[in-house]
Amino acid sequence: MKELSVMRATFLIMAMFLLQPLVIGGWLAIIPLVQEDLGLSKAELALALMGTPIALIPCLQVAGRIVARFGPRRIFIAVFPLQSVAGLLPLVAWSGPSLFVALFLLGAAIAFLEVGINVYAGRLEKRADMAIMNRCHGFWALGLACGSAVVTFLVASPWHALALLALISTLAGVSGARAMPALGDGDIVASPPRRRMADVPAALAPVAAFMFFATLAEGSLADWAAVYFAERTGSVEARAGIAVTIFSAFMAGGRFAGDWLKLRLGAVRLARLTTGSAILGLLLLVLPLPLALALPGFALAGFGISTAYPLGVSAVAALDDRYEASNIAIMATVALGGFLVGPPLIGFLAEALSLPVALGALVPGLVLGLFLTRWLGVGRTGNAARKSGPGLASR
Repeated sequence: MKELSVMRATFLIMAMFLLQPLVIGGWLAIIPLVQEDLGLSKAELALALMGTPIALIPCLQVAGRIVARFGPRRIFIAVFPLQSVAGLLPLVAWSGPSLFVALFLLGAAIAFLEVGINVYAGRLEKRADMAIMNRCHGFWALGLACGSAVVTFLVASPWHALALLALISTLAGVSGARAMPALGDGDIVASPPRRRMADVPAALAPVAAFMFFATLAEGSLADWAAVYFAERTGSVEARAGIAVTIFSAFMAGGRFAGDWLKLRLGAVRLARLTTGSAILGLLLLVLPLPLALALPGFALAGFGISTAYPLGVSAVAALDDRYEASNIAIMATVALGGFLVGPPLIGFLAEALSLPVALGALVPGLVLGLFLTRWLGVGRTGNAARKSGPGLASR
């Protein structure tokens, strides 16, 4: 690729990663307000929060094939407006079931953008022979932090702030997508034929399992951080969203430093370092410690979870060329299963025991994840990629 095209593609895909979670971050910050307005218990809120991940699981598989057929840029243009509209639906929910439906529709839109941005970033990494995935996901976490910060600190009502985020996401997302260089998605192409299970790369399963435990923690903390902080401080006002902002900001910082750290430590050692930080952060939240340690706990947990998803995407994208989108969709389905299991698991345990004890249930999975990190070193990247198998088209 020409240097100018690489720079433009890099800038714009990072912008897509920043814009996609703006509305999501805004929603996470107002969960305690919605819970109070609808009069939901922790268990009822947990069931409603399942709407998003339940939609993600089937929609990710559909998205993998559609992105492979039409290309990421067309998906961005079509789905950014849909996600913005879906992100406002929780504001008009009148009960737990209606909130579930609203979040289900939001999850369906997220699935297509999730696959699209990761496929484009993975293609760019291989085409330009450079590491950008951690920084891309850093911008995703920054977008999440910005969305929650706008809703938390803007003088306007949280509802108006969320509408503003939806408008910005739509206008900037569509405009940016139109300006993105084509990376093999300029024409509509036939989807690759279905594979047998025996043809799926062996490393895909352990990488996805590692990411499952990481996203189990990420999704649980993202959904329950504001509720946890509201309980600890005794206030359900939007200021409780600062817990989401701190968590997301340190996740962003870890991802921005992730590519640099990956070059110096390697994927495996970096994953072990950050996973250890996540475990330490959770312990600060679940042990009977002073409230002053809660925000540092969210900071350590955010940094600790930061590199798991981008490291996994890079590892999976490097396994295969022809089935790149399908591999990412499979991995994302398993990984985002953590978002399906996490919110209700935490909600039901919190209802029966307490929220700190419920968050403690995340620690064993992260410990197991430490043993799976070695699989992140398996794969192919850049020009050194080997062509394996007879049907892998060169890019």
